[in-house]
Amino acid sequence: MAAGGDHGSPDSYRSPLASRYASPEMCFVFSDRYKFRTWRQLWLWLAEAEQTLGLPITDEQIQEMKSNLDNIDFKMAAEEEKHLRHDVMAHVHTFGHCCPKAAGIIHLGATSCYVGDNTDLIILRNALDLLLPKLARVISRLADFAKERASLPTLGFTHFQPAQLTTVGKRCCLWIQDLCMDLQNLKRVRDDLRFRGVKGTTGTQASFLKLFEGDDHKVEQLDKMVTEKAGFKRAFIITGQTYTRKVDIEVLSVLASLGASVHKICTDIRLLANLKEMEEPFEKQQIGSSAMPYKRNPMRSERCCSLARHLMTLVMDPLQTASVQWFERTLDDSANRRICLAEAFLTADTLLNTLQNISEGLVVYPKVIERRIRQELPFMATENIIMAMVKAGGSRQDCHEKIRVLSQQAASMVKQEGGDNDLIERIQADAYFSPIHSQLDRLLDPCSFTGRASQQVQRFLEEEVYPLLKPYESVMKISF
Repeated sequence: MAAGGDHGSPDSYRSPLASRYASPEMCFVFSDRYKFRTWRQLWLWLAEAEQTLGLPITDEQIQEMKSNLDNIDFKMAAEEEKHLRHDVMAHVHTFGHCCPKAAGIIHLGATSCYVGDNTDLIILRNALDLLLPKLARVISRLADFAKERASLPTLGFTHFQPAQLTTVGKRCCLWIQDLCMDLQNLKRVRDDLRFRGVKGTTGTQASFLKLFEGDDHKVEQLDKMVTEKAGFKRAFIITGQTYTRKVDIEVLSVLASLGASVHKICTDIRLLANLKEMEEPFEKQQIGSSAMPYKRNPMRSERCCSLARHLMTLVMDPLQTASVQWFERTLDDSANRRICLAEAFLTADTLLNTLQNISEGLVVYPKVIERRIRQELPFMATENIIMAMVKAGGSRQDCHEKIRVLSQQAASMVKQEGGDNDLIERIQADAYFSPIHSQLDRLLDPCSFTGRASQQVQRFLEEEVYPLLKPYESVMKISF
């Protein structure tokens, strides 16, 4: 057993993911108790199936195993592993110690990966089951936000330079769309998970064929029965000693993609916070800076970006692990997988918990948004002004030249003198534009520059988002 410190002690390193960030339920799924209890459950399922198919295993042995599933002596297991240098056999002996009558049939015909890999697949499935409703809840909260602000004009940005207007709700739908793709991908990966099943040392089921004296049907039934007991619809037909590590790539790729979505969303929020157009929740007693008491730093969004970067890099571990698995299996996957699988899920869990908190308390400042629109809208309105002048009998070319000159003057006022954009005031003061002076308020209405943004929001939510969230209604206690 590798040396380790006292993880409950302040003198020993503890992963911040478990001690500071991730939820108790996700931490439990990756805990030693859950892992080793699942090992025992797998040994029980194997024994039950072997008994049903005719092996000499008694009801008394089965009952003894059932009665001791939770009776795990972790100290004894650690001592056994220190002596044997083998974690599975350490727990075989520890389980056998509290089940003396069943000790001789525990792990019968199995290899270490029977408990190791099958437990990992159960954990992956259950961890995905924890993430799915959390992601759905975040989408639901953002959908409420988008619906409420579907028609609120705001300045769009391309290259982080002012562009055509959009709406606050439409921009939020960009975030939601990415998260909906993540939700679909998480669900697909979860539903595609297959059990390793009962396969033996190199995946040939040779040990079980010997146990059942060459009866192929019974070996297949054994595999099927244990798979069903574990709650899986399918098991791999082909495995080496392990299930293919391509599964880990698929799972962590989806989580990495979720990390990219969260990073983009929270980066947008951080930029909007700098513009003072939107803020994440800021608590009454919260301190933004130890030196600058006025600061309102977007620390939740910053945390999400920080952890999202970590999540996105973790997919490199299973990619490299799968590529170097020689033949039926090499053990250089083990230590790496102990770290990357747990960290990926604990990180994703933290991101969703934090993003839910952010999405439930986003604050929008319409007056700041309106002021920024006023600064940029005059330039954007010039085409509408030209068309209005032509309709009033003016020349398109003459009007274009007039506006070009006035626009340059207004731009100089903004850039050279630090003043406000006064293009409209210049147009109002120019007699040439008198035929449309009474129309300027209408021509400058921000809502006339947002296109079909509000309709797009409504259609997107009704046709794509709400149907996708419907299976999670009972978990979120919301009706769509």
